[in-house]
Amino acid sequence: MCFNICTYGGENAMMVGYLEKIGRSVLGFFESFGAVMMLIYETICQFKHPPNIKHIIVQMAHLGVDSLPIVTLTILFTGMVITLQTAHEFIKYGAQSTVGGIVAISMGRELAPVLTGVVAAGRVGAAITAEISTMKVTEQIDALKVMATNPVGYLVVPRLIACMIMLPLLVVFADVIGTFGGYLVAVFYSGINSVTYMQSINNFMVVHDVTGGVIKAVFFGAIIAIIGCYQGLNARNGAVGVGKATTGSVVSSIIIIFILNCFLSLILYR
Repeated sequence: MCFNICTYGGENAMMVGYLEKIGRSVLGFFESFGAVMMLIYETICQFKHPPNIKHIIVQMAHLGVDSLPIVTLTILFTGMVITLQTAHEFIKYGAQSTVGGIVAISMGRELAPVLTGVVAAGRVGAAITAEISTMKVTEQIDALKVMATNPVGYLVVPRLIACMIMLPLLVVFADVIGTFGGYLVAVFYSGINSVTYMQSINNFMVVHDVTGGVIKAVFFGAIIAIIGCYQGLNARNGAVGVGKATTGSVVSSIIIIFILNCFLSLILYR
């Protein structure tokens, strides 16, 4: 009898422990969500003052131009792999005249914006978080407040504007590079005529296939900047906190990008 009561009490304690963990996770999620919303609101309020153009240009060069090599490699080989996997099947069924259009549309609508966003989240988001979190743990953020400088206006706004400008430009660049990678495989490996490949793009692709991906990139850039700045501004516990904030920034940004991409695709390409 005593054994049964003890067992029942132990099971209750385990259940309570699990429920407490779930509750803490839910509360932590909503707490973080509310803090991000407050940061977005404060960032919008800072647009009442003219942003520092010099800081924006520096961030555009650092976050955008410096990302070109990794974006080029990622998207070029992605376009090549897509054509490598699909061209043979299309040729087998006599549909080789559609290969270029399929590659270009898939790049413009999905692969270029999503993969560029993921690459930027890994490189740009990590850089933003590491820089701001280092300033946070070394009390440079507090020094800005002492000098009557708003940290959001000084740190967040230039990075947000730079990401929202540069990521769409990177996506347009990725569209061209990915389609060119498909062209190389289609023409030099699969034996598709170059004129046929280019004509296929002209026949099947429309402007909205590109503009939709660019619109996605604007949202992705905003997510990367806001999440990176939020994690950086809330870092703590020295070097360990910087590492945790950077990891959290990259993981959160990538997850939100994939979720948001689904909803944006439903809205833009219905």
